[in-house]
Amino acid sequence: MSLEPPNTNLQSHPTDDPNIVSTRTRGVGKSDDNTSASEHKSSSSLTTVLIAVGANLIIAIAKTLAAFMTGSASMIAESAHSWADAGNGTLLIVAEKKAVKPADRSHPLGYGKESYVWSMIAAFGVFMAGSIVSIYTGITEWNAAESETNYTIGFIILAIAFVLEGFSLVQAYLQSKKHGEAIDVSAIGYVVDTSNPTLRGVFFEDLAAVIGLVVAAAAMGMHAYTGQPFWDALGSIIVGLLLGAVAIFLISRNRDFLVGHKVSDKMHRYVLGKLLEHPDVDSVSYLHLEWVGPKKIFMVAAVDIAGNQREESLARKFETIENQFRANPLFQEAILTLSVPDAEVLSLESSEAV
Repeated sequence: MSLEPPNTNLQSHPTDDPNIVSTRTRGVGKSDDNTSASEHKSSSSLTTVLIAVGANLIIAIAKTLAAFMTGSASMIAESAHSWADAGNGTLLIVAEKKAVKPADRSHPLGYGKESYVWSMIAAFGVFMAGSIVSIYTGITEWNAAESETNYTIGFIILAIAFVLEGFSLVQAYLQSKKHGEAIDVSAIGYVVDTSNPTLRGVFFEDLAAVIGLVVAAAAMGMHAYTGQPFWDALGSIIVGLLLGAVAIFLISRNRDFLVGHKVSDKMHRYVLGKLLEHPDVDSVSYLHLEWVGPKKIFMVAAVDIAGNQREESLARKFETIENQFRANPLFQEAILTLSVPDAEVLSLESSEAV
C-alpha cells in the first residue's frame, strides 16, 4: 500500500472559504508555496539514504583492502557490491532533490517522476557494477589453483560490515514499519508497494547486502575449511545472482510508476469517501487517481454538485473543492468536472481503482 497515513483533514485549509477562489491556474500543479512542505516530507527518506551511503563508503574501502590482502573472490564481489551501493545511494540523493521541485508551466504535474528515473538508473548500477562483476569474478576463479588461505582480516571486515549494513537496514525497516502500521500493512508490504522509490531502493539494497555478507562469510569459511577454492568462487556467483534479482525487481517497480501506476483500491475508496462526504457533492460518476511522484497523486473526478446552480457558482464550488484536496500534501493536483446526465454513480461498496 503506497500511501501516507490519510489523516489530513480536507476541510481545514484556509482556502476552503467558499468566497475565496484560488488565483492559480487549474492544471498547473502545486505552486512554490508548497515546496518547503514537499522538501520536509522527503527529509526522512533522504536521511535514510545518507545513512546508507555513509555506511557503504566506509564498508567499500574496508572490503577493498581486505580483498587485496586475501585475494578472496567473495570479498572482491562484496567490495564491488559496496562501491556500487555507494554510487547508487548518490543517485538516490539526486532523485530526492529533483523530485521535490515545484510544478511549473513546462511540468504542470511537478517533477515527482524524476525520482523514478534516477532510481531506475541506480538499479541498473546495481546490476552492472554489482551483479556482473560478482558473477564474472566467480566464474574466473572457479578453477583457481588451491592455495593457503588466511581470511582472518576478511572475517573481521565482514563482521564490521554486517553491523553497519544491519544498522542501515534497521533504519529503513523502522521507517517502513511506521508508515505500514498507519495503514495496517506489514513493513515489507509497504516497501514493495510504496510510491517512494528511494525507501524501496535503500531497503532492498541493504537487505541484499546483509544476505550477501552471510553468503560471503560462509563461502570463505568453506574455502578455508576444505581448501577448495571453488567454494569462494561459488559465494561470489551467489552474491552476483542475488544482486541481479534485486536489480531486476527495482527496475520493474520503477518502470511501473514511470508508465503511470494507479493507486491501491484502499486509497481509491479513501478518496472517493472524501468526495462523497463533501456537503456540496451529491455523487461521483468518475474518479481517476494516478501516482505522479513519491506520495503525490493526480486526481480527476466527475461529480454532481448539490442543487441547480449557475455556471459561475459551479466554477467557484469546483475551485473550492479542488483547493481542499490540493491542501492535502498527498495530492499533486485535483481537477473536477461535471458528471454527464444519468451517469452511473460510484459507491464505496463497488469502488475499484481505475
